[in-house]
Amino acid sequence: MAEGTTLVDLLDRAAAEHPDRPAWTFDLPDGREQLTFAAVADRSRRLASALSARGVGPGDRVGVMLGNTPEMPLTWLALMRLGAAMVPLNPRYRRDDVAHLLSDAAVRLVVARPEHHGLLTSYATVVGPDELASQEPQDLPALTPTPDTVVNVQYTSGTTGRPKGCLLDHTYWTTLGGSMLTEHPHLGPDDVLLTAQPFHYVDPQWNVVAALMAGAHLVVLDGFHPSTFWAKVREHAVTYFYCLASMPVLLLRMPADPADREHRVRAVQCSAIPPALHAELEERWGVPWTEAFGMTETGADIRVSADEHDELVGSGCLGRPAAHREARIDEGGQLWLRGPGMMQGYLGHPSPFDAEGWFPTGDLARTDEAGRLYLAGRLKDMIRRSGENVAAVEVEEVLLAHTAVRLAAVIGVPDEVRGEEVAAYVVAPGATAEELTAWCAERLAPFKVPSVWRFRDDLPLTASLRVEKAALRAEAQSAR
Repeated sequence: MAEGTTLVDLLDRAAAEHPDRPAWTFDLPDGREQLTFAAVADRSRRLASALSARGVGPGDRVGVMLGNTPEMPLTWLALMRLGAAMVPLNPRYRRDDVAHLLSDAAVRLVVARPEHHGLLTSYATVVGPDELASQEPQDLPALTPTPDTVVNVQYTSGTTGRPKGCLLDHTYWTTLGGSMLTEHPHLGPDDVLLTAQPFHYVDPQWNVVAALMAGAHLVVLDGFHPSTFWAKVREHAVTYFYCLASMPVLLLRMPADPADREHRVRAVQCSAIPPALHAELEERWGVPWTEAFGMTETGADIRVSADEHDELVGSGCLGRPAAHREARIDEGGQLWLRGPGMMQGYLGHPSPFDAEGWFPTGDLARTDEAGRLYLAGRLKDMIRRSGENVAAVEVEEVLLAHTAVRLAAVIGVPDEVRGEEVAAYVVAPGATAEELTAWCAERLAPFKVPSVWRFRDDLPLTASLRVEKAALRAEAQSAR
């Protein structure tokens, strides 16, 4: 890849070199739509023209709430052409979620479908994708994005507090996508990738970038459906996919099918493969599953190579740092990462990087005698539910806004399918679980709403009068 390359350069180059090659297939409940590389380039230019006519320009941040439809990545690419950044919005967000992100990112315009306009119009101007697509194109302003132009304000719960916006530039994405070509799984133009995760997360976004850089075909599903997932893999002749969290567990719970091994998949990458199920996953579908570790803040960091796969099945090993990444473990056991292709920082927050460019992951890790990395726990006061990051403090703030709640603490409790469930310990005389569930559901995305409730007359406190969560976690562990 040439020095100074941006995603706009890569898209226009792909459209020129193989215009008629399929770039994306969106397989959705209401139909299927396929776009060539030339069509992606053309439609993103038209959207850029329409957004420019509405005043969007360099440095602007535009909210996008579109779900797994072609308009989502097309709008992202269109904003890149204008030097603007996308602020992806989860379509499951509610009032408090949306208010925080739009205010924090200073978003003035949101592209969203009509069913979401009522939620968003109190905070920003809202326009529908069909309205943008119907506008007559005009000449785009003369602009040359640079590799350090921010193209995403990607919100993540980080290590503490409310969600923070990661500033991701072109170099972040080209480093991540390029590593998928030069290292395992070595993607190329004959590959067919598949993603089933929601597009407001980085996973489908890096799939777009990797497929673009490889000249490969990307298939996008409307969501992850265990009962039909492998049928879609077979139908689209998929050769590679990535999954995480509870997805492998849910796939194994589906009835065995005589066609389980009748597919073209050559590699699966997964984060947090259950060690006890690793061999079973490979035996059932006859394909190697390799571990991969990354963060929204840092991109692609650590992976198991094809060469070491056989030795590490069922070990829980993360593998070794990617070629562009360094890793170290401090005296307290925390994993730190360094190298190109990381976020520029958190929007409106001090830099999390130390003076030498190291980023603290908030994860505890160890190495084996060969220098390979393993996770050993988390420092974060966060909950990981079915692949979703939930900041405990965000849920606690909503609970404490209820007039009956005097004290609240939220922790993650182990769950065999989802990894963790959100558990709320509350001092709330007279309140019921049903009442507090409804209260949270009006204000938070469904995956953040506690499903486990513990009502107490009091909660253990530290000397600084904070809830002693370690005691609650120990109680939850002993009660399993």
